[in-house]
Amino acid sequence: MTNRRNMAEHFRVTSWEDLQSKLFHDTFDDRINRHRSSYIYRGVNDASYRLLTSLQRLGGPYPRLERHLLRNFRKYAHRDSAPGNSVWNWLAVAQHHGLPTRLLDWTYSPYVALHFATNELHKYDTDGVIWAMNYAEINSYLPDKLQRVIRKEQSNAFTAELLSSVCANLDDLDSIENEDFLIFLEPPSLDNRIVNQFALFSLLSNPSIVLDDWMKKHEDLYFKIIIPAELKWEIRDKLDQANITERVLFPGLAGLSEWLKRHYSSRG
Repeated sequence: MTNRRNMAEHFRVTSWEDLQSKLFHDTFDDRINRHRSSYIYRGVNDASYRLLTSLQRLGGPYPRLERHLLRNFRKYAHRDSAPGNSVWNWLAVAQHHGLPTRLLDWTYSPYVALHFATNELHKYDTDGVIWAMNYAEINSYLPDKLQRVIRKEQSNAFTAELLSSVCANLDDLDSIENEDFLIFLEPPSLDNRIVNQFALFSLLSNPSIVLDDWMKKHEDLYFKIIIPAELKWEIRDKLDQANITERVLFPGLAGLSEWLKRHYSSRG
């Protein structure tokens, strides 16, 4: 489906129409003669931000703190907070509720990613960015035992159950191979927020590695779209008209309030 490149492609769009073309760049699958993308997306309001996990942003000896954070989260959380007892479901639940983890949020939807590149009004003087990662091709870099599982399932992303069949915990994952690797984990449908955001998580085998640095070694697997600051108002208004808003992506009164606050804000 996708032609391998030596270098990552970086696009700086110049209009809404140009943006539509770039969002669906390289998504035609000639094996089935359909537009079925192998990419997942992450939108960021500031193009200068690195792809740091919430665990990395914690600072200090964060790799050593990861297990303490998760252990105490499981200890004090309601017993029905995660379906089953898989550590991978607990990680997804913890990430979903704001605990620092090694997970990073992505989405299958380029428009959901575009929302997160344009949802902060105080960043409208700053370029945003969409990261697009070929998550199907990334599986070819997995250790053999993980590749066998994902191929047998004929899937491009792991569920907690699939990953648990190979790695019962973080120590198992960290010890599989000396080479750092990246997997994508689909969370359980904990609530409408995860469902509506079409969400999944990236997970590096080494919590100390920043995803940007890993990606520099695999530049054929991703591309970036720079969203110029001067286009953000137009993009935001058109996303709102298309019903890609906080009211939909964060169901509940908090999401409704965020949408209304932003929607009725003056351009200034």
